[in-house]
Amino acid sequence: MIPQTIPALFLSAVETYDKPDAFLHKKEGRYVSVSHSDALGAVRKATCGLLALGLVKGDRVALLSENRLEWMIADMAILSAGCVNVPIYPTLPPNQAEYLLSDAEVRAIFVSGPAQFAKIAPLRARLPNLQHVFSFDSIAGGMDASTLDQLMRRGDAIENPSVFDDRVEKIAGSDWASVIYTSGTTGDPKGAVLTHANFVSNVLGSTETFHIDSNDCCLSFLPLSHALERTGGYYAPLSKGATIAYAESFNTVAENLREVRPTFFISVPRFFEKIYERINDRIAAGPHVQKKLFSWAVRAGKTYTRQSLDKRVSATTRLNRLAADWLVSRKLREHLGGRIRFCVSGGAPLSRDIAEFFWAVGLPLLEGYGTTEASPVLSLNTLKAFRFGSVGKPLAGVEIRIAGDGEILARGPNIMHGYFKRPDLTAEVIRDGWYHTGDIGHIDPDGYIVITDRKKDLIVTSGGKNVAPQLIERVLKTSDFIAEVVILGDKRRFISAIIVPDFKRLDDFAAAAGISYGTHAELVRHPAVIKRIEEEVKKKGGQLAGFERVRKFILRDRAFSVEEGDLTPTLKVRRRVVEKKLAKDIDALYTE
Repeated sequence: MIPQTIPALFLSAVETYDKPDAFLHKKEGRYVSVSHSDALGAVRKATCGLLALGLVKGDRVALLSENRLEWMIADMAILSAGCVNVPIYPTLPPNQAEYLLSDAEVRAIFVSGPAQFAKIAPLRARLPNLQHVFSFDSIAGGMDASTLDQLMRRGDAIENPSVFDDRVEKIAGSDWASVIYTSGTTGDPKGAVLTHANFVSNVLGSTETFHIDSNDCCLSFLPLSHALERTGGYYAPLSKGATIAYAESFNTVAENLREVRPTFFISVPRFFEKIYERINDRIAAGPHVQKKLFSWAVRAGKTYTRQSLDKRVSATTRLNRLAADWLVSRKLREHLGGRIRFCVSGGAPLSRDIAEFFWAVGLPLLEGYGTTEASPVLSLNTLKAFRFGSVGKPLAGVEIRIAGDGEILARGPNIMHGYFKRPDLTAEVIRDGWYHTGDIGHIDPDGYIVITDRKKDLIVTSGGKNVAPQLIERVLKTSDFIAEVVILGDKRRFISAIIVPDFKRLDDFAAAAGISYGTHAELVRHPAVIKRIEEEVKKKGGQLAGFERVRKFILRDRAFSVEEGDLTPTLKVRRRVVEKKLAKDIDALYTE
């Protein structure tokens, strides 16, 4: 019988596989295994603990933590209690976390430890709905928070062992499972309401599209608050009995890959870009012979990949590939554990050069496409159906069509219930049963989806972070020194900006500092001026999340104008016009 809810999917996996190493996590410097049955025992206790505290079906419970085994236990307990998980990125600053907790009317929250609790503690007086705080790690002095262990002991004290089973049986596929907040183009996050059926349908479609079994092992390091990791790196492998290992942190992924030796993992383009850059830097610093051998091996791998996709591999190509693999590629793969069958890239567009390189060295890199509102996968390249430059074919059960203006529309059981408390925004994106993605693209004659542009202003960095430019622009323009700003960074490694200074304030600063200049073009190039604006950008950026902060900027020597085509008649900045005019300067920001 096909599970209809996430807890049912979990129980089915426990019954079917009951592996001793269902989960791996680092403890006292080494990876230790946790069995399916032990994980279920913890989930049962935590679920009953929540019920004993009076949480009821539909209550929102937040989860503010880095990836770890306890994230899974808390998530499964929340869902098994009939509650709704509201995941929060652990990197979010307190003011943004407060917005989510308030908007979702969160009643309880799980935090990883003292650092995350410190964000929440000052907010509690302003969050009347928040009644319970649970911490995975102990917090000195109690600090008005219970530990997960204490919650589990409370649940274990319930005399009736059927409490858990009775609650899980009453959960329906149409019930809400999660409210995941995604940045809106206006800067205010909106909560995508995803049901159990949304997630389960996406899990079934994903596992039907590419093969995973109980022999596989997935390393989890993309934040579980990210819908892609939640479905692809957690629910999907769980449903097939694959082992899930948790990285200690993003900084230890390279080490953890070698320790765990996973067969697949999911990440964003920036992670693969870093690997690519590191390999090339190492080769560039080596002897000439090594460079020549490496270049030949990559060319041989690319030729083999190209001919394989065309299903016409020559004998010479096979021999060259075997030699290249033995001499070069297998050594590179060992740095990732040596057992990788495939990697999945999502969250932002992937460079074709990067994809071709990974395939060439025997690490198939599969690019997919989706949005939080789609639970999140809409399409995916597979090992058997792959095309460079595309995001693959629609997932099983998902329909894709192209609107008259080129916008990609989607329909299927994975499309969200709607935006939390925002029927107006829901009506904007779901019309006549079709979800309007805001992306522009086409479907090629063989059914592969190709994304060509973005209809929305929303920026997606190469690290997969959704960034609302208007929010950052509003924050920076609170500086007396900044008159106008345009935020950049779509498909780039970090956020940058084009800044128009307040020239009255800048002139006063120059006079006080004894700076002589003839024109504003000279003034904005002066080191003291650049440093002063940099100080303002850093100061104002303190209230933003790390991935939202401006790392580099261009100082413009004049204001935007309607006459030059920079502004619309209603005085809105024409972003693409401005970016096109300054394309060379912008590119220089990312190549320096």
